[in-house]
Amino acid sequence: MRESHHRRPLFSPGVRRICAVAAAATAAEMIRQIRAGLRETPTIELRLDWLRNDSERSRLLAWLKTHVRRGPTGSAFRRATFLATCRRLAGGGKLRGSIETELRWLAAAHDAGCSWCDLEIETLRDLQQPSLRDLDLPPRILVSLHDFRRLPELKKSLRETRAYGAAAIKIAAHAKTIAASVRLLQVARTARDVVAVPMGEVGLPARIIALRQGSALAYAPIGPATAPGQVSLQTLKHLYRAHELNERTAVYGVIANPVGHSLSPLFHNTGFIAARTDAVYLPFLVKDMRDFLRAAPEFGLRGFSVTIPHKQAILPYLAECEPLATKIGAVNTVVVRRDGSLVGSNTDYLAVLRSLETKMPIAGSRVLICGAGGAARAAAFALVRSGAAVSICARREKAARSLARDAHCEAISRRLLRSARFDAIINTTPVGMHPHEGVSPLAANELNCRVVLDMINRPQKTQLLKLAARKGIATIPGITMFFAQGLAQWELWTGKRAPKTQMCNAVLKFLSAEENSVKTL
Repeated sequence: MRESHHRRPLFSPGVRRICAVAAAATAAEMIRQIRAGLRETPTIELRLDWLRNDSERSRLLAWLKTHVRRGPTGSAFRRATFLATCRRLAGGGKLRGSIETELRWLAAAHDAGCSWCDLEIETLRDLQQPSLRDLDLPPRILVSLHDFRRLPELKKSLRETRAYGAAAIKIAAHAKTIAASVRLLQVARTARDVVAVPMGEVGLPARIIALRQGSALAYAPIGPATAPGQVSLQTLKHLYRAHELNERTAVYGVIANPVGHSLSPLFHNTGFIAARTDAVYLPFLVKDMRDFLRAAPEFGLRGFSVTIPHKQAILPYLAECEPLATKIGAVNTVVVRRDGSLVGSNTDYLAVLRSLETKMPIAGSRVLICGAGGAARAAAFALVRSGAAVSICARREKAARSLARDAHCEAISRRLLRSARFDAIINTTPVGMHPHEGVSPLAANELNCRVVLDMINRPQKTQLLKLAARKGIATIPGITMFFAQGLAQWELWTGKRAPKTQMCNAVLKFLSAEENSVKTL
């Protein structure tokens, strides 16, 4: 998708096209959200339907009127654009009242200072209203169509929404595939009055670049999410910089399933910001590799990280692969050439060696690897090449034997672990990953070693590492390896030295805050 043709935007350019969504049960909380939202953007949507009763709606609009209609000239409230929404249950909202109730509150919002309102297509269908002129509503109306199940037939949807002569139209639809999210964005490329909103986690990358592709607005919640696949206002504005992306912005990403837990967007985007590099890194939930690869050119991808479960599945699609990654049979880093062809490499093996070398010499050591997937393959080949005697233990014994044969090491049955002795044990499986922190891939009596490395980075202290620490075993958290492989990726893509301190500190700060919040629950 190339950037849309230059045209006068419906909303002012820049940050005004990020619409902060205020949604709360009480007027007091919504007022707090509005004040917070105005510190980030002057465009605010008021979800009146989220307020728990008419008293709260009256209280909020009375407060708004005081600040917008009667506030000092030049204040943030007077400069702001307020868009009122009072969506009924039939349109996917929370208002339990009638159409008349919805229209009455939108009219009251206009009186309080809202220059825009969102009117869902279900209301207009029920009204059988051929024109919006007779409705006592804010002067600028955005007619919205929401489909929380699938992507609707877009030509038909555009015809229906345009028929009412509104100032703008919005199509928000659940994207089951990445290709579907791309098709939705394409409707905004040549029309200045379209708001395109791909919903759901699969649609998140398209949602982030929607402004670049011509969408009149991009929505982000100030508080709780109001639709599937949203990222917070702070994240959309400051991490992804959605309002600054343009056709020259280099796009990178990570492909995974699941991907919501990934720290890579925070890590890499922090690096781009610190290095003042015009680039963005997006999280792709990839369920079907062919779906992703067909859509990748539309995003203008220049490279991407590959993680569970795609490190081996990507191999048939590569035009070229570095020799060691070919031997390993797993890729975690892809560069996209100008002609669209893919070049694979592996930075996991370097990360394994650098992480273990901080605790022990590798040559001559005995190392147990738990798992037989892509990360296990990288670890096995790296360690064997460095002179370690490696044993593979996996739930699928056939896979363990296959990897052992390829890497010239041995497979070991789990029943032998209680009596076996190793210098190091490495977990490459997702067992114990957030949000299933309470489990360990191995029991305490199977940890007979000097060092345990767990490749999981959330949480930092996995159950496996806790068990090891109780036995006095040295531990290496997965975040150490995550940093090493990620820095190598960043430098491969950009050709620059990575701002390591800023990138690592951003992730550590996030993890610390996350773990502290869990403790307070």
